[in-house]
Amino acid sequence: SKSPSPRQNMPVRYFIMKSSNLQNIEISQQKGIWSTVPSNEQKLNGAFWKSSMVYLVFSVQGSGHFQGFARMCSSIGCEKSQEWGSAGFGGVFKVEWIRKESIPFQFAHHLLNPWNDNKKVQ
Repeated sequence: SKSPSPRQNMPVRYFIMKSSNLQNIEISQQKGIWSTVPSNEQKLNGAFWKSSMVYLVFSVQGSGHFQGFARMCSSIGCEKSQEWGSAGFGGVFKVEWIRKESIPFQFAHHLLNPWNDNKKVQ
């Protein structure tokens, strides 16, 4: 399902997407898709339909870096991808990668998350 045209006066949402490995991020960058655990799907789909834009910032767990960011381009469907095997992921959705670059967390330490006790974004 495609996103409606950008909705002005609607918030832009940002999510940190943690991946267990770099291979999943490389697959996403090559194929323009992503999949997450089912417990994240409702929150991401809600943001997709109620926001002007949803950006996903990717990081491999334990890497100390962000690997880039993408825009969410479709809602999450029921179809699962074989790309990630049977690792407990839910449906697939389309993403458009905007930046594919490893950036150390220390470069973003000035960013604080007001919804997480103003902790550093990482």
